[in-house]
Amino acid sequence: MTVQPTDHAGLEILPFADCLRLLESVPIGRVGFFADGEIVILPVNHLVQGQDVVFRTSTGSKLSSVGGRHLVGFEADEYDIETHSGWSVVVSGFTEEIESDAEVRQLNDLALQPWGGAADDPHWIRIRPTSVTGRRAHVQEATYNRPTWNSRLAR
Repeated sequence: MTVQPTDHAGLEILPFADCLRLLESVPIGRVGFFADGEIVILPVNHLVQGQDVVFRTSTGSKLSSVGGRHLVGFEADEYDIETHSGWSVVVSGFTEEIESDAEVRQLNDLALQPWGGAADDPHWIRIRPTSVTGRRAHVQEATYNRPTWNSRLAR
């Protein structure tokens, strides 16, 4: 087994290929962007095509505002409460609306639905990454001191 480098907090730094594989392994991620004077973070069902993250939205939604070349962040993760381990992958990049009829038909055939349900006027958005980073946490049971809800509230 190859040992991966760690960051200053002891988290394993994931190789690029592992980041893409992990992104593909979960159906939901979060897109963060700036809209109407505020930071917005919304869940999306997504696909990975090569290095790109693709999601579907509808006209008039907050997400439809990111269709034309906007800088966004995308994050997906998984956490196992029993083993206290997990991973997170963050993609930064620029968006573009997918307008090719052939590509839209191909994506529609995959039957990916927007997070909020069926879209009346669907739009496909692609995130072209400028960076993809990932971290994995492996916490040993002996070193993990999990506070209970009651102890957190008692402080």
